[in-house]
Amino acid sequence: MEKINESSGAIGCGIIGVVLLSLIWGSWRILNWVWLRPKKLESCLRKQGLNGNSYKLFFGDLKESSAMDKEASSTRISISDDAVPSRVLPFLHTQISNYVAGKKSFTWFGPIPSVNIVDPELVKEVLSKNFNYQKTKSNPFVKLLDNGLTSLDGEQWAKHRKIINPAFHMEKLKHMVPAFYLCCSEMINKWENNIASTEGSCEVDVWPYLQTLTSDVISRAAFGSNYEDGRKIFKLQKELIALIIQTASTVYIPGARFLPTKRNRRMKEIGKEIHATLSVIINKRMKAMKEGETSKDDLLGILLESNLREIEQHGNNRKDGMAIEEVIEECKLFYIAGQESTSVLLVWTMILLSRHQNWQQRAREEVLQVFGNHKPNFDGLNRLKIVTMILYEVLRLYPPLVWMERVVHEDMKLGGITLLEGVIVSLHVMLLHYDREIWGDDVKEFKPERFAEGVSKATKNNQASFSPFSSGPRVCIGQNFSMLEAKMAIATILQQFSFELSPSYTHAPFAMLTLQPQYGAHLILHKL
Repeated sequence: MEKINESSGAIGCGIIGVVLLSLIWGSWRILNWVWLRPKKLESCLRKQGLNGNSYKLFFGDLKESSAMDKEASSTRISISDDAVPSRVLPFLHTQISNYVAGKKSFTWFGPIPSVNIVDPELVKEVLSKNFNYQKTKSNPFVKLLDNGLTSLDGEQWAKHRKIINPAFHMEKLKHMVPAFYLCCSEMINKWENNIASTEGSCEVDVWPYLQTLTSDVISRAAFGSNYEDGRKIFKLQKELIALIIQTASTVYIPGARFLPTKRNRRMKEIGKEIHATLSVIINKRMKAMKEGETSKDDLLGILLESNLREIEQHGNNRKDGMAIEEVIEECKLFYIAGQESTSVLLVWTMILLSRHQNWQQRAREEVLQVFGNHKPNFDGLNRLKIVTMILYEVLRLYPPLVWMERVVHEDMKLGGITLLEGVIVSLHVMLLHYDREIWGDDVKEFKPERFAEGVSKATKNNQASFSPFSSGPRVCIGQNFSMLEAKMAIATILQQFSFELSPSYTHAPFAMLTLQPQYGAHLILHKL
């Protein structure tokens, strides 16, 4: 009996010892995460001449940044004002301005330091070394929205990029132009119906119409006959984006996604519904292809055909292609990338052309010279030089993504600075686009003539200075799709309407995933 008691006591002591060690180990890891490692990284950066706020336990700069964002979002600026960067990025703009014009500064995203990069040469280096500087994955909730090409790294990214590439070749996009025109015509008809009850003009908030237009385009271009299912997916993703943005406003605590909160439950419900809808579409299409049906010229059809070809070229080894789950993720990405970037490009184009009537007239004259009142076609869209110049200048002043982030995959040297593994580098697209040293003293003015001789000439052969679609190996795969769609939309609008700012228009650009007009885009449309 004594031996049994001794054994039980020993086992009990052993369990207590394991529990104590686990608690000590867990406590040390938490302490290292929220204090020891951040202070080590801060010391390393300061020794190299970088400046920034002192690290604040757990939150870093988040509280101050959120307060400044809230204050900025409550203000309104004149469209003739040059305060766009300070309204869109109030905290970063202040920090970078304070620390030697931002050439050597860092900010804190919770316990992680983010080194601010506003030198085009360094931006170019980071974007060209995509295997060393990888996409950040700090918020697992984002995977519900996008776990496709843009979030992948390494060999997996290379495989997906190779398979998806054919869907965005210009020859393939040529076949999608009729779908672009059909969607534009539907929007034009709605505006004409609004004007029909008035005397040739009316006020319209064009922003929701442009969002619907670009979602309809991607629905038809991606899924063809499954267009209505595509619209359903877009509505769900729009709700999901709003919920995920709420989670991104604070430090992500490991395991938070498993908490049974109302928001978490709704995000998971939406994720499951989107997944189920896409699964049905994709499985039907794959079954039709196996039964000998000709592949369709929509994005999904081209993607599935390219994936099948890749598998067959490697002896039917499915590991060399994408699994159904991966195809689903890429289809989700079609919506986020295809809809968001083009809708914001179009809305800021209409706003700026409303203010700059001379450029609106020049663009209309070019469109009428190329197409008259006929349906715009692929070849003609590619000849629109003035419209292209305007779109580039809009992308410079109002880039869809105002900054990009990459995480240092291993200890690296960048511009003479040693960056330790885990540090984030923030590439400030908008601040580069507003850099006086690159663009001149008229940097804040709308001057499409900058791009009269193309992007290379405008950027003095450093295209990292102008990165609305990123650059380097990870340049946006859908940029030609977006530009072609934008040209079609602007051409059809200019054929039918002239437009100007409404007195009720409020200029308030703000970043919500992409750079959007906070209070819409109220314009007065005049039927030509």
